[in-house]
Order: sequence, then C-alpha cells, then structure tokens
Amino acid sequence: MIESIEICDVATYVEAQSLTGLSKFNFIYGSNGSGKTTVSRVIADEGAYHSCRVKWKSGAKMQAMVYNRDFVERNFGPSTELKGIFTLGEKNAETLDKLAAAKTDLDKFGKSISELTEVRDGTDGLGGKRGELTKVEDDFRDACWAQKKKHEKTLKKAFEGVLNSSENFKLRVLREKLSNNAPLRQLDELEAHAKTVFGPTSLTELSVPIVSGSNLLAHESNEILKKRVLGKQDVDIADMIRKLGNSDWVRQGRAFYEVNDSTCPFCQQRTDDAFGKSLEDYFDQTFLNDSAAIDDLTADYAVDAERFQAQLAVILSNPSKFLNSDALRIEAELVDSRIMVNKQLLAQKQREPSRVIELEPMGPVLGTISTLIAEANKAVATHNKTVTNIAQEKQDLISQSWRYILDVELKASLQDYETKRQGLTKAIDAIGKRIDEATDSQKLKVKEIAELEKQSTSIQPTVDAINSLLTSFGFRGFTLAKAQSGNCYTLRRGNGSDAKDTLSEGERTFVTFLYFIHLLKGSESESGMTSDRVVVFDDPVSSLDSDVLFIVASLIKGVLQEVRDGKGHVKQVFVLTHNVYFHKEVTFNARRNDREAMRGEETFWVVRKSGAKSKIESHSKNPISTSYELLWTEVRQSGRTNLSIQNTLRRILENYFKILGRIDPDEICDKFEGGERLMCRSLFSWVNDGSHFAHDDLYIAIDESMVERYLIIFRAIFDRSGHGAHYKMMMGDAYIDQPTAALVDETKGASKTA
Repeated sequence: MIESIEICDVATYVEAQSLTGLSKFNFIYGSNGSGKTTVSRVIADEGAYHSCRVKWKSGAKMQAMVYNRDFVERNFGPSTELKGIFTLGEKNAETLDKLAAAKTDLDKFGKSISELTEVRDGTDGLGGKRGELTKVEDDFRDACWAQKKKHEKTLKKAFEGVLNSSENFKLRVLREKLSNNAPLRQLDELEAHAKTVFGPTSLTELSVPIVSGSNLLAHESNEILKKRVLGKQDVDIADMIRKLGNSDWVRQGRAFYEVNDSTCPFCQQRTDDAFGKSLEDYFDQTFLNDSAAIDDLTADYAVDAERFQAQLAVILSNPSKFLNSDALRIEAELVDSRIMVNKQLLAQKQREPSRVIELEPMGPVLGTISTLIAEANKAVATHNKTVTNIAQEKQDLISQSWRYILDVELKASLQDYETKRQGLTKAIDAIGKRIDEATDSQKLKVKEIAELEKQSTSIQPTVDAINSLLTSFGFRGFTLAKAQSGNCYTLRRGNGSDAKDTLSEGERTFVTFLYFIHLLKGSESESGMTSDRVVVFDDPVSSLDSDVLFIVASLIKGVLQEVRDGKGHVKQVFVLTHNVYFHKEVTFNARRNDREAMRGEETFWVVRKSGAKSKIESHSKNPISTSYELLWTEVRQSGRTNLSIQNTLRRILENYFKILGRIDPDEICDKFEGGERLMCRSLFSWVNDGSHFAHDDLYIAIDESMVERYLIIFRAIFDRSGHGAHYKMMMGDAYIDQPTAALVDETKGASKTA
C-alpha cells in the first residue's frame, strides 16, 4: 500500500506538494486542469518522475493499475485490437483450490516480510533496529566530536584531516582503536610537548651555564671563623687585658697609643718604655698572622661572592625559555641577602678577632639553584632532541594524543558503543536473513501460482461479462468479440465491421472503463491475475451522461466494497474527479458521520491551481457537500482564479435567483445604473440567452481590479434584492461588514479613474 506521495518539479507542481497518511480509500477532488492527472501518472510510473517520490509501506511495492486518459489512448490507439484479459476459469476445481492455497501462502510470506521489515526499518523506513543503530552511531559521533572541540586549541595538529567532519573524526577514532599502541601520557605532558612539536619551526637551544658555589661553601668552614684571636698570655699586661675581657678594644687603642708619643690615649698619662714593650709583646707574630688570615678570608669571600652573583645575573638577563626564571630570581635574591649578611659578619670578625662567628649557610639555596639549572638543561636536551627528530616526534605525539582520547576521554563511550552496535548489527543481520529466506520462498510461490494460473485461464469470460453489461446498460450498437489472433479483443458492429474508430466519445469512454474494471480481476498475460494491486480511477466519467455516470459510480463502489470486505486482490484505491455529483456519489458511506473521514480507512484531498501553481490540500472531512456550496467556496477564497470567477458568480446567481427563487433578473438589474447595470447584466447574461446584449466578449480578459468590481456588484445584487442575509451566511468568516452603497461608490470612483 502507498503511504505517501510527494510531487515536485513536474507539470504545474512548481513547489513540492505531499499526500501523507494515505489509507485504503483516497478521494481527490479538483477542477479540470488543476493537476489531478499528474498525480495518477506519478503513481502509474514513479520511475519516470525523478523529482517525485512514492513511498510504499515497508518498501513492498504492489502493481499500480491506473485508469486515466493515458490508459484510454494506450488501449484505443492505432491498433484495432484490445489486449485480452485473462481470468481464472471455473472448470478445474482442483487447480483453483491449489491456486487459492498458494495465494494464501504467498500472502503469509508477504506479511512476514512486511512485519520483519517494519521491525528492522520501522514504519517510515527510518526507525526500527536500523533507526536504533543510527542513533547509536549518531550519539557516538557526537561524543567523539565533543573531544575534538575540547582539545582543538592545544592538540589541533593531531586532528588534521578530520577537523571538518564529525563522521570522519568518528571513523578515525575507530581506526585508531584497532591499531594504536602508543604509550599513554598525561594530558599536560602532551600539551607541553605539542608547543614544541606542533609550534613554529624550532631551532636548537643553548644550555643554561652551570654556576658553582663551591668556593662560597668552602669559606663557611674556614677555621679562623671559630678561632678566638688573642695576644701572648705570658706578658705582664695579659692579666689586665683578660680582666678587661676585651683584647680587641686594647688592640684598637694601641693604634692611637703609637701615634700619641707613648701617651695613653685613654688617661693621657705618659707611660714608660716597659709598657710599650709589653703591648708589642702581647700582640706578637701569631696574632698578626691570624689577623692577616681574617683579612684574606674577608677579601676572598667578597671576590667569590661577586663572581657567583655576576654569573646568576647573566643567566637572568636572558633566561632560557625552559628555565623557571621566576624561581631562580627568588633564589638569587636570597643569595644576595645572605652574602650581604656574611660580609657584615666577616667585617665584624676583622674588628673583633677574638669573636667566634658562623656564616649564614649557602648550601640549601645553592642546591636549589643547581636543581633549577639542571632541570632547565634537561628540558633543553629534550627539546634539542625533538628538533633534531621533528618528523618522528610529530608522528609519535599524534599517536599519543589519539591514545589519550581513546583510553581516557572516550573509554566508557567506546565500550557502550561497541556493545550496543554489536547487538543491533547482529539483530539486523538475523532479520535480514529471515527476510531473504521469506523472499526466496515468495519467489518460488509466485512461480508456482503462475504455473497454476496458466492451467486455468481464459479471455472468453471477459467477452461474455462486458457484452452482458453493454446490453443491460443500453449499448446495443456494438459488442466485444475475440480477435482472430485468439488472445485479443475487437469491437464489432452488428454487420461484423470494426466499430472501434466509429464509437462516440461516451461509448469509447464507457467501454474502456468496463475493460479496465475487468482487468482489475485479471491480467493481460496468462499469469499475474492474483497479484496485489493499487488502483487509480482518474476522472472516469468524462463525456458520460448522468445515467452512465451513476453506473460507473456503482461499479467503482463495488470495487471499494470488495476492498473493505477483504475480497479480491485490490488493496488500495484512489479516486480523482472534477465532477461534484460523481464525487458525492462515489464517496457516499452510510457508516460515516457528518462527512468526517473514517479514521484509518479514507482520506480526502482537494487539488487547486492558483496562477500556474498546483497545490494539494488535505481535509479531515469530505470537502464536497453540494455543487452550490462548492461555488461559494470559490468566492470565499482569496486565491481564486480570475479567469473562472465570473462564470462562478453567474452559476450562483442562476441557482439561487432563477432556479430556486424564480426572481426576474431584469428587475434586479434595473436597481443599478450605468456601468453597474452593464456588469449586473453580464452576470445574468445566460438568462436572456443573447436576446438583449452580448456583453461576454467585453469581459473575457479581466484583471484583479475587474474581479473586485464584479464581486462588489455580486454582493449588491443580494443586498438590493433583499437577500443580503443569504450572502452573509454563505460567505461565513470571509464576510466584510461594510455597507454595499459604500462599496458601490468605491467601484464608481475606480471606474472614473480608469
């Protein structure tokens, strides 16, 4: 069965139009030239219309049998013979029983294929197990793409080639999963390494100079720092100096004593030579040597400290990019502060040789400095190695980046994806295998049915049935007969002459329709008469009088009833027509309430053409109630056709005033003056039947403004004849609450302007 039809870019279907949610019975109404036949042609041969689409339920196509003008021309073409219709005979009961059983089996296979296909593909071809698999693929693709967005700034080069496609990115993930054996590294390592490998083309870097603070450390252990430097203890003034407890004070005063002509610088008393000799003996050569050692230490420390500080200053003036220069600068400041303290301590030792001092230790800070420089040089060595082997480093980093994505970021998603995908793929393959098995069995059963049909088919029953109908319906001037070829028909007059080319339009249409009706129960070959079918009736009542129209409607309703009862091989019917009476007749269903479409059984559509574009409208109920109401529908629509609106207005007036109301049109026209009277007479022109005026020729080509004037006069006719309430009722929501006089005045103004 057909589920939906999409028509686009063919004939007058400039914009895509769709018929969706189609059921067993589908009724399509439209005026001549609106685009109905295009719908029937697309169903008949969808392959010929590449921009259109016919969607079959579960993808199971049925034989499309279409009655339209193409069918009539094809069967009443140059050839004088009609193809024979093979139908099943009734002589061999056993063969018919076998055929019925085989058809039952064939239907079971078809139903099984349909059900399995729906489980696999869903009702719309996008669901089922395949739909679930598509969602799994989409979810995993989105998860992969999220990683691209997350790491694109730092690891972009690793994703080259798949940056512009989420699907390609997902496929790359799956390929890497199969072959990536790179070592797993932390993200911060990868990002740091990427700055070198993926950054601008790099050069080798110089190592950071090694600075040695061994001399400074050696000075800290100089024995002179812990030695109390004192004078000779067996000199007579030694007891006095010990009593004072400050030989350094005496040593400093001695310098003043020597320049003061042996006069004590403290009490200003003259001393004798013995005291001078005692002072000289107290500060003997040992004392002088130790004092010199203190001076040397102070000078050497200052030189070594300055050299070490200068080396640090050079490093920090142009630091390597791999050096933690901030940390080194902090340590350099600490070095400066401790050197300053130690210089102060050494100066104090010079002033007071007898004082024991201990320098601030430089070991920890020098160790930290050495570590910072060593780490920097290690990074430099790694960098230089990378620069030397940049191609291999890039490839390694790319592999390591994907390994991180696989084993850290997407590990859980990959496991979930592989589990679900494996299960769904296995289910889809199993269903596909069962569909293939059922399809193979279906093909074998079709062959079996074809053989059985050949054993019990004939074209004679169609001859008898059609001739019986022709006679009963009053068509006695010709009959259907077997052609001499044996497998075709010919139409013959009573005298035996060929009647095909001399049939009237009505006879030709009717006999072709009868031929089509019987073809629904048979086949043009010796097999195929039991295949399931979709049937289309496209305007089958053209050129038929009302009596035959009723017969055609009854025959079609018989087909509908067989489908409704599940009999025969027709599974779906489309009826397209422009005839209101025929549409009402063929759509009549006593079970339907208030014209509402019976859910799941029938659909209603209207095809309209506005300008050069056809549009298809869906209706929840039968849109055609009476021809009179249909005419008013055309008036109410804003997208009405200018070429036909004048005739539509005339037909309404004829129905309401002449036929129903028996009101004299001349009396109505006398209520108007000038141009309005002419327009009123134009609308009533068929009443006089050309005896007074022939105004039609004046209004053949009318534009939008002319249409508006006609509509105003049309309304004024109802108002001035006292039937304005009827006009308001029929216009419904399209009614404009404005006095007619004002509208007529607007028309006069427009006429004068024109």
